[in-house]
Amino acid sequence: MTATTTPEQSGGVPAREISISEFGAQRAQGILANSGKENAGVRVFIKSGGCSGYQYGMAIDDRELEGDLIVVDRGVKLLVDRMSLPLLRGSEVDFVENMMGGGFTVNNPNATSACGCGSSFRTDSAQSPDGEGSGGCSSH
Repeated sequence: MTATTTPEQSGGVPAREISISEFGAQRAQGILANSGKENAGVRVFIKSGGCSGYQYGMAIDDRELEGDLIVVDRGVKLLVDRMSLPLLRGSEVDFVENMMGGGFTVNNPNATSACGCGSSFRTDSAQSPDGEGSGGCSSH
């Protein structure tokens, strides 16, 4: 069964499973519009790897898989698989621009430490997967 939520649930209390910033939504809408995929969204996921144990991943996806959490925030559909959700709960997808360029990032309240490059993280409740987490920032 697929779970779907909207940014506001009953009583006007914002749902905080996962959200996207205003600037992130603007950038995502442009990318999605040019993707050629109807009803596509941004899939946000976690995978093992990186120097801190877990890495963020994002992809344009027009599939809604069994067990996905689907959140529509600021006009952008965000899809999160059931395995990634516990590590992403409460996170905000954002787009940042700096002197090195720009890209999407995840502001994750569950991360207790992060790699210097910001693309991998660790939580207190989760150990680094066996054999992972020692490759350095350039390993992803």
